Amino acid sequence: MSSVTISPITNLPEIDPTSDLLTLLAGSEPQLREGDILVVTQKVVSKWENRLVRLDSVTPSRRARDMATKYDKHPGLVELVLQESQELLREEHGVLISRTHHGFVCANAGIDLSNVDGGETACLLPKDCDRSARNIGTALSERLGFHLPVIVSDSFGRPWRLGITNVALGAWGLAVLLDHRGSKDTHGLEMKATVIGVADSLAASTELVVGKTTGYGAALVRGYRYVKDCESTVNSSVRPWFQCFFT
Repeated sequence: MSSVTISPITNLPEIDPTSDLLTLLAGSEPQLREGDILVVTQKVVSKWENRLVRLDSVTPSRRARDMATKYDKHPGLVELVLQESQELLREEHGVLISRTHHGFVCANAGIDLSNVDGGETACLLPKDCDRSARNIGTALSERLGFHLPVIVSDSFGRPWRLGITNVALGAWGLAVLLDHRGSKDTHGLEMKATVIGVADSLAASTELVVGKTTGYGAALVRGYRYVKDCESTVNSSVRPWFQCFFT
């Protein structure tokens, strides 16, 4: 066992598609060290990758206009939700729950209006969150001279629980799952179903220092002894749809 510390990266300015994000992260405050894990919020990554769409530039479909009227939403936002979704699963009480093209089940296909420009522009999820993490992680590892795992995080609601918590949308450089099946617990009983969501747990922990109103867009986790794995992805940890019991 080891102690773990979580620290916000305090030197990131407002990020846009012209920002030199890699240089900013390489010179982070506090300084990144070997053994650290870097967690970058989806909003920072999406802005950097220019996943921004002005709502008044979107031409809504008839379906989007009807839903927007019904739920008092911007028709451009509803159209983007439909475009970013494999399937719209629920639309009740003004909440749109969809399964995104990544396979994530979340509200509004993960599209967010907060912390952009006051509600005129929508921020979409990265097209490939694992690829985003890999691009940042490999580039920083080369610059810094040591292996640096990267997680892209975002906040999701939870079934049967109030309150949102951060999850991993993408990851590179570490095993996203820790499989304890086949090992023995402290009383000698063989564990048959325990698989720990390591990347999600690490992402969730950073919400305690990053928050939604601090202006911080990244955090470092120090002291967690991760399993190095450059092939492990969050996409591979998404539960197959046929195994979802409540669909």
